[in-house]
Amino acid sequence: WLEEAGFDAAAQLLLRRTVDTAGKSRAWINGSPATATQLRELGERLLDIHGQHAWQSLTRPDAVRGLLDAYAGTDTRPLKAAWQAWRQAQQTLADAQQAQSTLSNERERLAWQIGELEKLNPQLDEWQELSTQHSRLANAQALIEGANQGTALLEGKDHESAGGALSQLSRAIQTLQSLGQFEPEFNALADVLTSAQAQAEDVAHSLHSYLRKTDLDPGHLAQLDERMGLWLSLARRYKKTPDELPVALQSWRQELVQLDAAADLDSLKKAEQAAQTACMQEAKAVSRQRQKAAKPLAQAVSNAMQQLGMQGGRFEVQLQTLDVPAQHGLEEVSFLVAGHEGSTPRPVGKVASGGELSRIALAIAVTTSELGEAGTLIFDEVDSGVGGAVAETVGRLMKQLGVHRQVLAVTHLPQVAACADHHLLVSKAAAKGQVSSQVRAVSGEERVSEIARMLGGEKLSPTTLAHAREMLGDAPLKPAGRKATQN
Repeated sequence: WLEEAGFDAAAQLLLRRTVDTAGKSRAWINGSPATATQLRELGERLLDIHGQHAWQSLTRPDAVRGLLDAYAGTDTRPLKAAWQAWRQAQQTLADAQQAQSTLSNERERLAWQIGELEKLNPQLDEWQELSTQHSRLANAQALIEGANQGTALLEGKDHESAGGALSQLSRAIQTLQSLGQFEPEFNALADVLTSAQAQAEDVAHSLHSYLRKTDLDPGHLAQLDERMGLWLSLARRYKKTPDELPVALQSWRQELVQLDAAADLDSLKKAEQAAQTACMQEAKAVSRQRQKAAKPLAQAVSNAMQQLGMQGGRFEVQLQTLDVPAQHGLEEVSFLVAGHEGSTPRPVGKVASGGELSRIALAIAVTTSELGEAGTLIFDEVDSGVGGAVAETVGRLMKQLGVHRQVLAVTHLPQVAACADHHLLVSKAAAKGQVSSQVRAVSGEERVSEIARMLGGEKLSPTTLAHAREMLGDAPLKPAGRKATQN
């Protein structure tokens, strides 16, 4: 991802973001400026975050469907592409059916315009060449006279002159060379004139060549006048510059091909049916994967619910077939929950207890987090609304997840904090009218005191301290190391 996005793919990866007092945000990836979108996209590959209100997403069909698809390992991108292709084919067919009369009139207009321009058959860059030729022929008499006068002045054929420029140069060269034995500088000047003489002879030769191949050719001039007149007439008619006519002709031909294709209803119907068949094939493949994964996911979440104090609770994945295939497939996915044994499963959003909602969300998070590829899991107060033995179970579940990946938990429960390998204390303090936050690691007796504070408040008693030591004794601290997990 880093290479494709143009960032340095070093051994270390540093994501940084600053927000100044004016609210302006800046972001960097490995020291190079980045957008917030890039930072978020990369962050999602590194972190999997579960918030305290995660249950709210369980009421959204797209989030529920995404969880099931992730559990099933389903790639829905081919389905979305096939569905969009089908919708495009449907729209193209509908547009063609609705606009048949309009298409016929438009086709007739385009065909007539193309016929008019094809009589001219304008070529790219031809107008510039025509203009150049016309200008040359229109001024041919003056050009010939100028070439004759130039050769006469160079070669001395003008009877009014005492000699041409070439003969004058030759005499000057001879004079300087004859005196060169007395003044060496004259030899250098003679060399300069010799070079000028050679260039003047080249000019005279070119003028003779031009005169041999140039004539007035009034017939060709008339042809150019006629073609340029037609060119200008068509340009005025279609409100274009002469240079734009070749491009216009090419564009109209392409439009005509598209209109012919749009008017071919049989082909459009076949294309729409083929697109529908391809979409249905992808949708059925996704449905099979969802149906195969629904029961294992339901069983896994139900098992996690038992550990979270919801004995007899049941989790179900409901697949409801749609009448018309949608972009996401042939069914809607919803989660149903029975909070205890004997109760009827109901949609997650209708479960009354906030504590149950939090525990169900945690059960789903624990179940699905094991499938992700992110190296760090963050649980932000997902234990809200639980306590006692259930809270202790939550801590053990997070510790279990932390065996293979780093787990960070923001919590107010001592039962969860006591299960952690490391304990980081977040605190706020006011100084000089400003409030600042601190995060620092606590260990040893300081950690015992913090657990005791979480248990019994600011005033620590021997009982709460003993209870804290007992809790930490059941989940002893591990020394920090490369593979140490963090809660």
